[in-house]
Amino acid sequence: MIVLQVNQLTKSFLADEILSGVKLEVQHRDRVALVGRNGAGKSTLLKIIAGQMSYDSGDIIIPKDIQIGYLEQHAGLNSTLTIWNEMMTIFESLLAQEQLLRSLEQQMADPTVYENPTMYAKVMSEYDHLQHTFKDAGGYQYESDIRSVLHGMQFYSEDYDKPISSLSGGQRTRLALAKLLLSKPDLLILDEPTNHLDIETLSWLESYLKGYEGAILIVSHDRYFLDQVVSIVYEVSRHRVTKYPGNYSAYLDEKAKNYERDVKLYERQQDEKAKLEDFIQKNIARASTTKMAQSRRKMLERTEWMESPDGDEKSASFGFTIERQSGNDVLSVDELTIGYNDRTISSGINLRTFREDRIALVGPNGVGKSTLLKTIVKDLSPLGGSIRYGTNVQIGYYDQEQAKLSSNKSVLKELWDEWPLMNEKDIRTVLGRFLFSGEDVDKAVSSLSGGEKARLALAKLMMQKANFLILDEPTNHLDLDSKEVLENALIDYPGTLLFVSHDRYFINRIATKVVELSGTGSFEYLGDYDYYVEKKQELLELAQMKAASQPQVQQDLPDKTSTSKIDKEAKKRERQIRRTIEDLESKMQETSAIVARLEEALCDSAIFTDHEKISMLQAELATAKEQHELLELEWLELNEELENISM
Repeated sequence: MIVLQVNQLTKSFLADEILSGVKLEVQHRDRVALVGRNGAGKSTLLKIIAGQMSYDSGDIIIPKDIQIGYLEQHAGLNSTLTIWNEMMTIFESLLAQEQLLRSLEQQMADPTVYENPTMYAKVMSEYDHLQHTFKDAGGYQYESDIRSVLHGMQFYSEDYDKPISSLSGGQRTRLALAKLLLSKPDLLILDEPTNHLDIETLSWLESYLKGYEGAILIVSHDRYFLDQVVSIVYEVSRHRVTKYPGNYSAYLDEKAKNYERDVKLYERQQDEKAKLEDFIQKNIARASTTKMAQSRRKMLERTEWMESPDGDEKSASFGFTIERQSGNDVLSVDELTIGYNDRTISSGINLRTFREDRIALVGPNGVGKSTLLKTIVKDLSPLGGSIRYGTNVQIGYYDQEQAKLSSNKSVLKELWDEWPLMNEKDIRTVLGRFLFSGEDVDKAVSSLSGGEKARLALAKLMMQKANFLILDEPTNHLDLDSKEVLENALIDYPGTLLFVSHDRYFINRIATKVVELSGTGSFEYLGDYDYYVEKKQELLELAQMKAASQPQVQQDLPDKTSTSKIDKEAKKRERQIRRTIEDLESKMQETSAIVARLEEALCDSAIFTDHEKISMLQAELATAKEQHELLELEWLELNEELENISM
C-alpha cells in the first residue's frame, strides 16, 4: 500500500531553485533514506511532505487514513509536565476507554442490573466490544511500551517525575523522539534523528526501527545507521531526486557505476558536439556547404546535451601534515580524575598513547569524554591524577562546540590574523580548499552555519601542522561527502590521533584502538569499532557465566562478616532438630507398642470366628503401621540434616 507519493514537485526561494521535478514514493513498511550534500534540499523536502512548508507546483498524495509523524532537526520537547505525564498524553483515548471499562464493571457489580435482562444484555455487549477495542489498541501494554522506549532513550524510572523544563537540550531532543516513536504514526519522518544519541542509544534505535510497523523516511549523515536501517535511498542532487535500491553502501556502489558510465557517455557526446561545432565553423561561410552547416547548427541547438557528471558541486580537498615528528611516547594519563569545580565526573582514567596511534574514545553521554579531551589540552584542570606529554608533542584541538569561532571577523580575517606572514592569495587558496570562495570569505564568522564553522575549524587545524590531533566529534555538521574527505585526510595523516565520535562508520575507518570511558575508569580494546562490540559482548557473556556460578561459591566460602551469624543459626537449628528427634522417638515407641498389641490380639483364637472384629483390628493395625513409617521417615531425614550441620 502506498502511504506517500510525490509527483513533479518544485520549490524555489526567490530566484534560487531548490527542488525541480521531484518524484518519490513510499510504500507501507518501506525504510527510505534521503541523502545529499548540506543545502541540497533534504530538510526542505521533508518539511513540504510534513505540511510545514509550501511548494510551487506538483502533487503530494497521502491517503486520508495515513497518520504522519515528523521530527524536525534539533527539535526539542517543551512542556510543563513531568516526563511520565507527557508520555501519557499520547494515550489519552486509551485512558478514556479504560475509565469507561471501570464504569461498566461497576455497573456489572450492581445486583439490580441482573434483574433487568435488557439492561444486562446492553451492559455486557458494550463491555465486551469495548474490551476488544481496548486490547487491539494496545490498552494492556501502553505503560510497558512507555517504559521500554524511555529506557531505550536513556530515561529510567528515577527520571519519570522530573519536569521536562529542567532537562538539557539534548535530553529534550531525545524525549521528543521517544514521544514520536510511542505515537506510532503510519509514516515516520525523521530529520537527523541520530544527533545527541550515544552509541548505545543508536544501537537501540536501530533495532526499534527495524521492527517498526509503519513506513520510515529518514535524513541522516550516519552511514552505519543508514546501512543498518534503510532499504531504499533517494539522492537529492542538483535540484533533483534519484532513486537507488538497497542500503547506503549499495547506493555508493551503484552511484560509482553510474558515474563511470555517465563520464564515458558525456565524453562521447562532447566529441560529437565538438565535431558539429567544428563543421559549422568551417562550412557556414561557404556557399556550397552553408545549407549543410545551417542544418547541423539546428541539430546542435535542438539536441539536449548531457550535463557533466561532476556538475557544479564542489568537494573540499585537504590533508593534514606535521611540522616535526614527536617521540614514541606521546601521552600518559595515570589515575586521572576529571570534572568541574570539584564535581567529579569520572575517575581512575588510565591511557597510554604512542606515535601514530589512532584512538577512539567512546562511552555514554555525560560520562566525560569531552571533559577528558579538554583536560588533556589544558582547557580544564585535572581534579586528581597526572598527565604527562611526550617529547616534541604539538597538539591540535578540534572543539565540537566551536566555542572559539564566535567573532565578528570575516572568514578571511579569522584565518589571516593567526597566520599574518602568509599573503592573501595563499590564505584564499586554503579557504578555497574548504569550499570558501568568492563572497563566502567575507562572511562574518558568527553568522556561519554549523557545517561552515566545521570547515573553518578544520582549515585552522590543517594550518597548525600539529603532530597530535585531538578531535571532539569532528564529523558533526559535515555532510556525507565532507565526511569522506575528512576520513581520507586522517587516514593519510602521519601523526597521532585521539578522537571522540558517535559515528561508528568513521570509527571503523580510522581507529586502531577503542578506549571505553566510564564513571569509574577506562578500558582499552585493541581494534576498530566492530572489534570493540564483539569483544565487549564476549566479556559480558563471561561476566554472566561468572555471576551464575557466584552463589555456589559464596555458599561454599562464606565471608567473614556472616560466619558468626551462620554459626549461631546452625546451633539453633541443631537444638531444634534434637528436640524434634526426641519427640519422634517417643512417638515411635508408642506406635510400636500399639502395633505389637494389635498383632497379639489378632493371634487370639477367641476372635477367629468374629469376622467383624478381625476386620476392625486389621484396619487399626494398618493405620498404626502407616503412622509409624511416617514417623520413621521424618526421623531419618532429621538425622541426616543433623549430620550435615555437625560436619
